[in-house]
Amino acid sequence: MQAQELEFIRHSIHSYLQARPNSADTAEGIANFWIRWPGEALPLSMVMSVLENMRHAGELESVTVGGRTIWRAPR
Repeated sequence: MQAQELEFIRHSIHSYLQARPNSADTAEGIANFWIRWPGEALPLSMVMSVLENMRHAGELESVTVGGRTIWRAPR
């Protein structure tokens, strides 16, 4: 089941950025506003895992702004 949940998160982030390519947010913001959870939200640690995997795959990049990590599509 966890693989399906991780794929749901990845797909949600990818779809959000397809519609809004200039978007950028913290992991918390992504979990709260980019992902339309069908029920209870999954743990932030799962979202972070997907974000890290997407960064390693070149699908996302992270930048530090004001001491916070911001995630966005590669520029």
